[in-house]
Amino acid sequence: MKIMPLTRVFLVISLLALSASAGQKAPTALVNLTVVRDANGKPVKNAEVVLHLINKDGKQRQEGLELKTHDDGKAEATGIPYGKVRIQVIAPGFKTYGEDFDVNQPNIEITIKLQKPAGQVSIYK
Repeated sequence: MKIMPLTRVFLVISLLALSASAGQKAPTALVNLTVVRDANGKPVKNAEVVLHLINKDGKQRQEGLELKTHDDGKAEATGIPYGKVRIQVIAPGFKTYGEDFDVNQPNIEITIKLQKPAGQVSIYK
C-alpha cells in the first residue's frame, strides 16, 4: 500500500503528539503540614507524619513518605501527585491522627490538631 505524502506527514505528527503526551508528567503539589496541640495551638515537634497515596479503588498504596515535624511543628512534602492522599500523624502523648485529603492544587496548607488520649475507663479504681 502506498502512503501519500500528506497522509505520511499527518501520521508522523500524530505519532509525535502521542509520544509527547505519554511523556508528560502528572501535576504534582507542595504539601505544607503544621501539627499543633488541639488544647492550646502550640506546635508539636518531632511528630511522625506518614503520607500514603490512595488508588482509584480507595485503597492505600504500599509505598509512602515519612516525615518528621520541626521545632515549629511544620513539615513539607514536595512532588505529591494530584489525587487522594492519606495523612497519618503519630506523636508520643497524643492520639494517632488519620484523614484522607484531596490534592488538587499546586500548594496545599494543612493544619492538624492532635488531641490527648481519652482516659481509660475501668471498674477497678
